[in-house]
Amino acid sequence: MSEVDKLKNKGEEFKGNVKEGAGRASGDKDLEAEGQADQSKGNLKQAGEKVKDAFKGN
Repeated sequence: MSEVDKLKNKGEEFKGNVKEGAGRASGDKDLEAEGQADQSKGNLKQAGEKVKDAFKGN
């Protein structure tokens, strides 16, 4: 299940990147900030998966 979680987290990061770009292109600061938040959340979750993997010995 860890691989599925990693893919979901990467997808969330990508979605945030797209939102940020769309917000920047359209001048929508709220959308840009939402995209940055989604990216941060995805990155944080990925870091958590790496910590879990380290404790598992992977």
